[in-house]
Parts: sequence; C-alpha cells; structure tokens
Amino acid sequence: MPNSQKAIETKNLRKTFDETVAVDDLTLSITAGSITGLLGGNGAGKSTTMGMMLGLLQPTSGIITLLGHNLQTHREDITPFVNFSSPYVDLPNRLTIRQNLVTYGHLYGIVDLKNRIAELAGHLQITALLDRRHGTLSAGQRTRASLAKSLLNRPQLLLLDEPTASLDPDTADWVRTLLLDYRRDTGATIFMSSHNMVEVERMCDDVIVMKQGKIVATGTPIELLTRFDRKNLEEVFLDIVRNP
Repeated sequence: MPNSQKAIETKNLRKTFDETVAVDDLTLSITAGSITGLLGGNGAGKSTTMGMMLGLLQPTSGIITLLGHNLQTHREDITPFVNFSSPYVDLPNRLTIRQNLVTYGHLYGIVDLKNRIAELAGHLQITALLDRRHGTLSAGQRTRASLAKSLLNRPQLLLLDEPTASLDPDTADWVRTLLLDYRRDTGATIFMSSHNMVEVERMCDDVIVMKQGKIVATGTPIELLTRFDRKNLEEVFLDIVRNP
C-alpha cells in the first residue's frame, strides 16, 4: 500500500492545447490526510489539472507524484488507492446504480462487494434506488450514486469535482459531513474543486486559487481572509478573479 507524507506533488506541470496554455508551470504539494480546495473561475485550469492527476490528460511537461509514486511511470501502483467523483461525468446511463457499482467494484477487485455496496447505499441513502437505471435519476440522485462509486475502494486519495452540485442545502450539508467523517475515519486525502465558498471554508484545511493556468494564492481559509482583508472566501475569490 502506498505511503507518503505528501499525497499529491506536482513539479513544473504544464498543459497546452495547440497555442492555448491551460496549466502553466504548476508546482504544488498536498499533505497526506488533508482536505484541499482548488478554486478558480471558468478557464482557470482546474479541470485540466484534475484531468492530468487522473491520468485522463497527458501533461505537456512536468511531473505528477501521487501517494509517493510517479503517475507517468507507476500508474498501476496508484490506481487501486485513488478514486474520483464529478456530477459532470455520468456513470453509464443504461445500467442501474447496482450494476454500475458491481462493474466498478470488480475493476477495483473489492472483496465482499455485495456488502460494500449495501453499506455505501445505506450511508448515501440510495438503497431504494439501487435497481433504478442511472439515466432515470435526478441530478441530486446521480451525485450520490457517483459518490458511492468514488468510495467503493476506500480510496486513500479522493479527487472531487463540485461534490455537492445539484444537491439541496440539507443534502449538501449531509454529504459534507459524510466526507469529513470519511477523512477522519480513514486518514484519506481529499482534493476538491468547488464554487461553493461556504463549503470550502467549512471543509478545507488549505486552499489553492488558480487564474489563467497559474497558482495565484494559497493558504488556509483564515490566512486568505487575513491577507486579502475580506470577511469571507467569496469576497477573496471575487477579488482575485476580477482584478489583474
């Protein structure tokens, strides 16, 4: 099992699409067991950064190290311990939630898969939906199904894109509590992008803000509030994205 004091490290990470620089010389270090928020406006480079960390996009240059292993050369040593959730990446719509979870469970080689699915379904309140086709679910139900998939293998590193998008305030608060409990109980690292500044303030130990492919601010939520002399992270965010 991978073991490193740093769950994520990147060095001089760069990604270009033709003449467009999406991520520019990104160097960061994420402590194992922490929850880190990745913020930025549309086009800041957040999704491209996530895509490279997941191995879905090949960096133009630079190095990505996850859980102590180089992603480009030792991906097979990392994959069993990482998972991902995004409300914008659908599970196969023709399959039921149960069929999706069984398929991914086999890919991860999960022991006692039937009980693991039942356990997650109970935690995420989707037991009654397990035999519904994914394509018939509401946006909020899809988000919970995607979270169930992301927790199947009890990941050491969980990458989340807008984890509470499309959820009503009560359910969103419940999901945030579930994720905080998961980190507490397992020591997992959570790296999440979000446009919900209240969520980031509540959940994150550290925050990274990107703009035009570069990191422009880092720190704890309190440090950023102090540095920018603002009352909340939404004001900090607006300061950064609106000013040159």
